[in-house]
Amino acid sequence: MTANNLQDVLDQAGSTVELLRNSQLGTYIYPVVPSEFTNFRREVKAWQQTAVLFDQSHHMTNLWVSGADALKLFTDTGINSTAVFPVDSAKQFVPVAPDGGVIGDGILFRLAEDEFVYVGRAPVANWLMFQAETGGYAVDVRNDPRSPSRPYGKQVTRDVWRFQIQGPRAWEVIEKVNGGTVEKVKFFRMGTMTIAGEEVRTLRHGMAGAPGLEIWGPYASYDKVREAILDAGAEFGLEPAGARAYSCNTLESGWIPSPLPAIYTGEELRAYREWLPAQGYEATNALAGSFVSSDIEDYYTNPWELGYGSFVKFDHDFIGRDALEAVDPATQRRKVTLAWNADDVAELLASPVRPGPGYQFFDLPNANYGSSNFDSVLDADGTVVGVSMFTGYSANERTALSLATVAPDVPLGAEVTVVWGEPDGGSGKTTVEPHEQFRVRAIVSPTPYAAMARETYQQGWRTSATS
Repeated sequence: MTANNLQDVLDQAGSTVELLRNSQLGTYIYPVVPSEFTNFRREVKAWQQTAVLFDQSHHMTNLWVSGADALKLFTDTGINSTAVFPVDSAKQFVPVAPDGGVIGDGILFRLAEDEFVYVGRAPVANWLMFQAETGGYAVDVRNDPRSPSRPYGKQVTRDVWRFQIQGPRAWEVIEKVNGGTVEKVKFFRMGTMTIAGEEVRTLRHGMAGAPGLEIWGPYASYDKVREAILDAGAEFGLEPAGARAYSCNTLESGWIPSPLPAIYTGEELRAYREWLPAQGYEATNALAGSFVSSDIEDYYTNPWELGYGSFVKFDHDFIGRDALEAVDPATQRRKVTLAWNADDVAELLASPVRPGPGYQFFDLPNANYGSSNFDSVLDADGTVVGVSMFTGYSANERTALSLATVAPDVPLGAEVTVVWGEPDGGSGKTTVEPHEQFRVRAIVSPTPYAAMARETYQQGWRTSATS
């Protein structure tokens, strides 16, 4: 029977967990941008030592929202307060489902009084489009989805290109390419600058831990602007970062990129699941890791678990407010970084050249083999005290790291165990081959892990819930 929407897919599958654990989606790809320009180690080191140019033009959705009810749409759907949200500023926007489970997050820019753009992954954009369409809002919505993962040589265009210039020498690059001083506006405030004769918009950002800017402009000026930045940055050691290096940044800065959207259950969300397509993100999302439960709700996370507790403001009505008001933040898991034991990682890396079924392949620098990853974190007694959700290798820290959410009584400095690999030889995902599970020792560490990020990020920006 043909499935016409996500609800049909779930009904026919029977088990949502098994559907997603055996997804045939394949390896996650950062589209269009080359994997490496030099090598990922050199590119990673640039954002701590000199400067780096991130190209974010292709892997995120841009959802443009305008109209008299534009602000109301975001107020009604986000945990964030919009009481203070001036034009030319941005917020890390987090919506939750009626049960309080996080749907996703991204950056919301207020471009004008009644004009916004949400930039992030598909689940939040889909949720916003559904609410705009069914909620009677006076808004115009235009969706510019991420570029295709496998364009096979076909031309790819977007509404805008989007770059970041980051690192300790970033501001020297910025002012040289601008041809003069650029005002250092407050964190997450917007401005303008000029590059190669083009006026572009800017957002003060600190993704790599040092002052920098996110910039964007019409896609037609992509090549001209990029070349001008690289030319200006050459004397300051600016490196263009490829897709392999880009994924490492979150390990150091502490952002968990892809929590499972909490939309697969609840009668209240049936209409939404019937609105979602049968082949969309939510239907093909690949669930991976050693933590396995028959209940998909065991994979949902709330804002406190992901470090977004400080964003929750009860000064407005929003979807999921009642559920979040019933939560005791002190009892919730909190976000940490896990620093993996070097000897254990060495054994994992040696596995492919040794006889036997071996362990689940640990790729470098991004070891994730699903879209939403959940590896069990055990205490000394073997009790599950959390889940590891994003894993890889930092060339700056020379350490394998993972971002996790753990029980509140697990202190910094504690040794825990991460179970790497799936039970029973592995699932049917295309990223998995038959393997044995392997237990990795890890030290519970702060988020952000990188000292530069911890010491320079504004409080609340990926820094909460780390003590």
